[in-house]
Parts: sequence; C-alpha cells; structure tokens
Amino acid sequence: MPTEPKSGEVWFADLGMAEKSRPVLLLAYPGRTDARALLIVAPLTSQIRGMRGEVDLGKPRWLPKHSAVNLQGLASFDRHRLTRRLGALAPAEMDRVKVALRDLLDL
Repeated sequence: MPTEPKSGEVWFADLGMAEKSRPVLLLAYPGRTDARALLIVAPLTSQIRGMRGEVDLGKPRWLPKHSAVNLQGLASFDRHRLTRRLGALAPAEMDRVKVALRDLLDL
C-alpha cells in the first residue's frame, strides 16, 4: 500500500468470494503494537433506506453514486484486503458517523 490508511478514509476492499468488493469506511487501523492486525470498517451502500445505523453521505466526488455508511455492517478483517484509497470523509461527516455509532451501540 502506498500510504498508511487512516480512520475516516474510504477504501475499496476485496471482501472475498461471498461478498463483492466494495467501498468501506475505515474506523480503526491496527498499530504496530496491537495484538491483532485487524482493521474495523463499515461498508458503504447505495441502497439507502433511511434506517438507524445509516449515515447519508450524499454523492461524494470520489464515489459513483449517492451513498451511505452502513454501521450495521461493521466488520473486521486483515488490512491487506484494502486495495485502493478512494477519498476521506470531512470532519463533520466523521462526527455524524461517530454519533450514529454511539447511538447504534448504545454507548
């Protein structure tokens, strides 16, 4: 990978045979001293339902369609599944993701 991924960035990820490759929002990236080298992501979707756990992003210039972060689809996997960086959320958008995540997980 040319750059070290950061929280708040959207990357294209190879999710394997069962799921198609798709954009994901990076929520946590493992540090060198972390026990496991897993990253935590939320997939992006263009099938927006306006449900709890969705954060509408509109149509960022680096995505082909109007999209939302689907926080109900949280996943962790090996960092090598990230294939290319697409863009990053603005700080205000990332704040909306954090609020929705706290609400969804009752934190």
